[in-house]
Amino acid sequence: MSGFTTRPQLRGDFGMIASTHWLASATGMSVLERGGNAFDAAVAAGFTLQIVEPHLNGPGGEVPIIFQAAGRAPRVLCGQGVSPAAATIEAFAGRDRIPGSGVLAATVPGSFDAWMLLLRDHGTMSVRQVLDHAIGLAERGYPVLPRIAAAIENLRPVFSEHWTGSASVYLPHGVLPTAGSRLNNPLLAATYRRIVAEAEAAGGDREAQIDAARRAWSQGFVAEAVGAFLAKPVVNGRGEPERALLTAADMADWSASYEDPASVTYGHHTVHKTGPWGQGPTMLQQLRMAEVLGLGSDVREGVGVDFVHGVTEVAKLAFADREGWYGDPDFVDVPIDGLLSSGYAEERARLVDRERSLLDPRAGSPDGRPPFDAPLYLADETPGDRTTGEPTVRNAAIGSPTDHRGDTCHVDVVDADGNMVSATPSGGWLSSSPVIPELGFPLGTRAQMFWLDPASPNSLAPRKRPRTTLSPTLVTREDGQAVLAIGTPGGDQQDQWTTTALLRVLNGVDDLQEVLDTPMFHTNAFASSFHPRETIPGDLTVEPGIGEENIEELRRRGHRVQVAAPWSLGRLAAVARDPETGELRAAADARVMQGYAAGR
Repeated sequence: MSGFTTRPQLRGDFGMIASTHWLASATGMSVLERGGNAFDAAVAAGFTLQIVEPHLNGPGGEVPIIFQAAGRAPRVLCGQGVSPAAATIEAFAGRDRIPGSGVLAATVPGSFDAWMLLLRDHGTMSVRQVLDHAIGLAERGYPVLPRIAAAIENLRPVFSEHWTGSASVYLPHGVLPTAGSRLNNPLLAATYRRIVAEAEAAGGDREAQIDAARRAWSQGFVAEAVGAFLAKPVVNGRGEPERALLTAADMADWSASYEDPASVTYGHHTVHKTGPWGQGPTMLQQLRMAEVLGLGSDVREGVGVDFVHGVTEVAKLAFADREGWYGDPDFVDVPIDGLLSSGYAEERARLVDRERSLLDPRAGSPDGRPPFDAPLYLADETPGDRTTGEPTVRNAAIGSPTDHRGDTCHVDVVDADGNMVSATPSGGWLSSSPVIPELGFPLGTRAQMFWLDPASPNSLAPRKRPRTTLSPTLVTREDGQAVLAIGTPGGDQQDQWTTTALLRVLNGVDDLQEVLDTPMFHTNAFASSFHPRETIPGDLTVEPGIGEENIEELRRRGHRVQVAAPWSLGRLAAVARDPETGELRAAADARVMQGYAAGR
């Protein structure tokens, strides 16, 4: 059935990219046109996103990447930096949580090394070529999105009073940038120009240059500047001095790494995600249960109430398991095989009542062990009011009762040879911590994801990966060839919105743009990944396009339905390839009016 679309699905056979910002998509397409492959394009687009969406990601952040080089097996590239060697639960004695802003929450910045490793091992271009667009935008300026302007305005008291390095970049000459104006970051441009120079000083060999760039970051001038900045106390958003746990030695001791994805079959396809150091396996659990329950068989007819109800119920169960079991598998025994097994999916699916909303989802026991029983914090707010982004600065310190929240961005690329990449960069937001004046960017706050309860599988420990919400997706068909890359920003909602979209694709909706434009929904009826880790029992947040009749029926089934603003849930991007014909397709969510696909 053909449905409404805001713009056409792109089709071609040369190359496709979709991302959350048009300038990143344009960058990636430019790289493809200049002879680069999907990996070159993804790296260049990733660095561009750091410039044009500084409220959503930055060089001090992280990136999980899932990809397939043509003719090879899918792989995960972990660009999630670990906690510092000094980061113990005891180091936070007297605190009930790791703060969401400031240098105490910094982990090793992982994105730069991950992008460079992908470039070295699978790309064809040089450090200069993939950084060229980002440097140009940082020097000449980029358009200020309304959300960037709003974030800076919200944080202006913190920047002006406490974070002078941030003020120098985001309040140039003391002036608040307005939506539609242009903003540049010459300090970050200089950092990247110096990295290019040090790379090229290593000689003419491309791989040697890339390794030199990685050393400049983790062992050279970048790490030295980070170490010097953190050697003395750094004030947080309230003006209180804090001594960071991160050191230059932590940066030198870590590098991005490859690993096999977590995967399950669904019909004639296999879906690949990161391991349980991210929330990616929640999608795989949802797909397993959806297949048991037959969800998705009617998606060609539009948004049905049974589909919304069923998808919501399996999401509750999968995310309950996330809290009970997921953590860095290098530190905790995650029963991932059991969690993703067909037998366990059947067991969990039996808990779904097709006529009533489950109000108290609990983690299961796939291997007989008891799960971590997360404390239940009931939200004080109206059902559905929990935001979808990631909290950083607590604005109560500057007279506001609310958190300032960041979020995430996303990029997918496919080329004519069948190389495919999906990546979800995040962290190191302009709101996370003070800009380091010598470098032009702040550190991230990803350690806020850790629990300080040692019983949690996601409890803090030295050199451990925090369990994040960042969740790119890759799909292969039976012969192993990649056919789809998809993802979205949105914190806890990432593996709900993307799962909903994927169920539509895998059940026969061919038009990617139609898939992304279909009304979205999600639930907050499980513990949030972010402080105060609240739960809103029975919550179901929907776009009004779900339909009044369906909304009333969902309420009858016990859902506490909150109707969101139109076109407000999700920022999906996707690319696809048909191995039989070589046709490539792409689409990007029209929501927020900044994500675009490009290709030919």
